[in-house]
Amino acid sequence: MILSMLLAHLVGDYILQWDSLAAWKARELKGVLVHGLVITIVTWLFALPFDANWLAGVLFISLAHIAIDAVQLYIKLPIPALFRFLLDQVAHFTVIGLALYWGGYLVMPTLIIQGSEILNSDRLLVYLIAYAFVTMPAWVVVKFMAYGLVKGSPPRFPGISNKYLGILERLLITTFVALGQFTVIPLIAFPRLFMEWPQVTAEHEETAVYLAELLASVCLAVAIGLVLGQMS
Repeated sequence: MILSMLLAHLVGDYILQWDSLAAWKARELKGVLVHGLVITIVTWLFALPFDANWLAGVLFISLAHIAIDAVQLYIKLPIPALFRFLLDQVAHFTVIGLALYWGGYLVMPTLIIQGSEILNSDRLLVYLIAYAFVTMPAWVVVKFMAYGLVKGSPPRFPGISNKYLGILERLLITTFVALGQFTVIPLIAFPRLFMEWPQVTAEHEETAVYLAELLASVCLAVAIGLVLGQMS
């Protein structure tokens, strides 16, 4: 259940939060409620194979998710966007952890041992989480990191880079690194750089951010590929 809820968060809060929904959620409560409905459905579907009667946990996660997002509509903390993003995710994962703890799926005194057992016993879910992360979640994380560290400002979505090419790039790099084929990394990363470089050079203010995004994206994919390679 633990891995399934982590995967549900990645799918509901990132993969199924398309650009227009994210923009709607950022300006209206209706958008937050629609996003919350998506979270509810995804969380329920991912909980079904493990506990079809865990409705209380699903509702707790979903309602708390809505509340966390709704608060951000009305309370703008005077901190950098990168830290706001991190606080948002910490809040969501804390809620998930509490729900799992109250449901008896997460035992705090043996959390480290339990985590090791879970990772070794359910490899399929671990791989699904890893590959889900390198899609939309990694794109958002890379954006916040690049803009926050280079410019100290909120990220510009979608920006210069093509997010789908970036996702494909990370998926390929993760896969080949997991297979031990490190020499193909430059061959995978170069095509996107070649196609997007003319636009990057035309927008001089975005050059440093773009390069930071590219480096962070490749490093993230390599790191995840190394972890998966160690598990195989």
